[in-house]
Amino acid sequence: MAAFGTVFMPEMSIAEYQDGQWHSPQISTANSLSLHPGAHALHYASTCFEGLKAFKHADGSVHIFRLDQNIKRMRQSSKLLALPEIDTTLLEHMIVDIVKHFKNEVPNPPGSMYIRPTHIGTEPAIGKAASPATQSLLYVLLSPVGDYFAGGTRPLKLLIETDGMRCAPHMGMIKSGGNYASALNPIMQARAQYDADQVLFCPNGDVQETGAANFLLIDGDEIITKDLDSSFLHGITRDSILTLAKDMGMKVSERALSVDELLDRAQKPATEAALSGTAAVLTPVGSLIHNEQTITIGSGEEGPKTQLLRRALNEIQWGERADSFGWLTAV
Repeated sequence: MAAFGTVFMPEMSIAEYQDGQWHSPQISTANSLSLHPGAHALHYASTCFEGLKAFKHADGSVHIFRLDQNIKRMRQSSKLLALPEIDTTLLEHMIVDIVKHFKNEVPNPPGSMYIRPTHIGTEPAIGKAASPATQSLLYVLLSPVGDYFAGGTRPLKLLIETDGMRCAPHMGMIKSGGNYASALNPIMQARAQYDADQVLFCPNGDVQETGAANFLLIDGDEIITKDLDSSFLHGITRDSILTLAKDMGMKVSERALSVDELLDRAQKPATEAALSGTAAVLTPVGSLIHNEQTITIGSGEEGPKTQLLRRALNEIQWGERADSFGWLTAV
């Protein structure tokens, strides 16, 4: 298939907030939006989004994975950006209705339908740098995607960055485009200088996240990852993986992880590391670059625990394992 997220369904669901209320959503063509050049989002970054997936099961039914948690996080992002409050029922109906509309286009596993709800401030007011937008648009795009690992799994190389941060600390838990944009230059520099795939942001030696995913260290039967705070994104895939790990009897340690401890544990033969996110679920990390040196994590290849956890989550998503956590919403 084409590159992830570059093919879209021809229609989307869209709703407008104006005069203090949400108007009824419509199914509209998905090839353009009409915005005033002075729209608040274009000047003051009043915009946030979500990323989730719908999966087709063997019986032909389609299920959305962790719909409630993505809506909850998008409501939180909108609130923290002072955008109009999103109505939970409205957004749920918009997502379910547009997925149902294109139900027959949902790819078979390991493919899926990627869902991108987006909320933008549309009020034309370039004088409101210190005031919130009172008008906004909420829309839901769909993008059919194939197997993320179609070319095989390739362990990633991460550059450890201890000086800079991915974004402003109070913005980290918001899923907003500006946070991704602020990480682009460090990532591009890491690729050019070290041939790194991503940057692992560790301000003052505190291991946080990469530019687009949460970081998990797996040492034997223990998963170690930073405890949640406002400085980094509260990943829903991260939460799902940790829930499964606990269910399998693994020890889950959500706590501060220093660069020194990371490097010490990484050199154990059986240690694994992975990045968690909607696109790939778990992507193996094979090496770290620190102080001009490359440190191999464990064997340098994808480890068995990473494979086990990704497979367990995929099996729930694909309907091959009982959904004992209530994560799937049928459409």
